[in-house]
Amino acid sequence: MWNEPYLETCCRSALHRLTLVGPAGRPSGLADQPCLERLARRGWAVRRADGSFAITGEGVARHASEILKRRRA
Repeated sequence: MWNEPYLETCCRSALHRLTLVGPAGRPSGLADQPCLERLARRGWAVRRADGSFAITGEGVARHASEILKRRRA
């Protein structure tokens, strides 16, 4: 049974972009900010003190299972 929350395509893309930017993070004020805020509410991203968003360990795992289609360990 599937028990994980569904990610809209735009939020999947935002999650992928977070993995691509690495430690630099994504600045706030971009078009994907609503998705980044949604990801942060789920615990897959965090909003840092400077206002930018960074991926969390849980976000990396979700990216692996949903975008890269790798099973979680």
